[in-house]
Amino acid sequence: MAHHNNNRVSIWFLFVSSLLSLFAQISSAEKEFVLTLDRSNFSDIVTKHNFVVVEFYAPWCGHCMKLAPEYEKAASILSSNDPPVILAKVDANEEKNRELARQFQVQGFPTIKILRNGGKVVQDYKGPREADDIVDYLKKQSGPATAEIKSADDASALIGKNKVVIVGVFPKFSGEEYENFNALAEKLRSEYDFGHTLDAKYLPRGESSVTGPVVRLFKPFDELFVDSHDFHMEALEKFVAESSVPVVTVFNNDPSNHPFVVKFFDNPNVKAMMFVNFTADNADSLKLKFRESAEQYRQQGVSFLVGDLEASQGAFQYFGLKENQVPLMIIQHNDGKKFLKTNVEPDHIATWLKAYKDGSVEPFKKSEPIPEVNNEPVKVVVADNLQDIVFNSGKNVLLEIYAPWCGHCKKLAPILEEVAVSYQSNPDVIIAKLDATANDIPRETFEVQGYPTVYFRSASGKISQYDGSRTKEDIIDFIEKNRDKADQQESVKDEL
Repeated sequence: MAHHNNNRVSIWFLFVSSLLSLFAQISSAEKEFVLTLDRSNFSDIVTKHNFVVVEFYAPWCGHCMKLAPEYEKAASILSSNDPPVILAKVDANEEKNRELARQFQVQGFPTIKILRNGGKVVQDYKGPREADDIVDYLKKQSGPATAEIKSADDASALIGKNKVVIVGVFPKFSGEEYENFNALAEKLRSEYDFGHTLDAKYLPRGESSVTGPVVRLFKPFDELFVDSHDFHMEALEKFVAESSVPVVTVFNNDPSNHPFVVKFFDNPNVKAMMFVNFTADNADSLKLKFRESAEQYRQQGVSFLVGDLEASQGAFQYFGLKENQVPLMIIQHNDGKKFLKTNVEPDHIATWLKAYKDGSVEPFKKSEPIPEVNNEPVKVVVADNLQDIVFNSGKNVLLEIYAPWCGHCKKLAPILEEVAVSYQSNPDVIIAKLDATANDIPRETFEVQGYPTVYFRSASGKISQYDGSRTKEDIIDFIEKNRDKADQQESVKDEL
């Protein structure tokens, strides 16, 4: 009997717990505050609202998973804001939403956009990722673009310590200058905080007797504030763009510097970087001389950054640098061209930069050492022997450009090995591979969007990309079709 009762109890328990979980599902379904958008309802929802925040995500993306509960919590708090702030999400991984993701230039996940005026204005979300901070940021974003400063307390609350803030001082809140300032605030509000005031004496820095109109940009570096009196829209934007960037951006482990580092790498200028051990004896004199050069060249389309060795491991890997080369300077152009000066002394800085400007510094190539022995069927190509093996050898060369971590490359390796073995008795065909993570490749010749990328250069110099299937037979067919054959050469087909 007791046994029978136990059965009844466990069945009852199962029934109650499944009922509870059903209730939980229903209530959580009711309580989902983030709207799910897709191709079918996107423009419908967006055009009806003045302010919508949309996260483009992929279900497999770790950062998206981390953001999800914070985003949901923020959405629930903001739903009772006046007016409510709408947070939405789009699964950009779904085939039907791919066009939407393309339209909003989604390059990675999560990408968050702020859509204003029924979607007519699109801005990047540049705010934090924790719920309470998301709420604060979006309350600001959905309110007026610029806040009135009526007291010194208002000013210090807005300006803070670690950010760039732009304040307009006006004799009255009307007129063309005031309108243009508001238009600027509207346009750049997702990047900066804006304020306006009738009285400059509330502001923590700068001349307090000005009546305006004047724009004062506050910043946590260099001269701490800078004024401008030119209210033409283009001039305002240029003023903010130039004044909001440090003369020398500092790259270290201090998180308050990170937004400026991101800005440095995002801007289109030539980038001049110096990497130093910040605790070394000569670090200060190196930084001082570097800054003097930065003052001299910053108006000439060059941006400057000084990086602490401790924080720069990723950069060293990317550029192919070694710690024993520090202190070092590296200059990078947008086309990938680089110039390197290693073991820099303070008095080298100005002379080397001048030599670079005069065009008398040779570009630097990241390269693995040329292998001393290269007798495997698949030849190893590095940046320093690329010319000799691929371009100047007079041979027909199939070159695989790969990354060591790439799964498809690992699958292709034994197949290429077989192809190479098939051609071993033919001295006019070379099968080769190049590790793109450890060697620079000439981008003007080889366009690499992913790995593996396979190119073929015929003996006479004709270059073509291989995009056939990755089988031994198809690769050999392709080589046979594209290679230059001397009359006496036998085709590999006859030897197979």
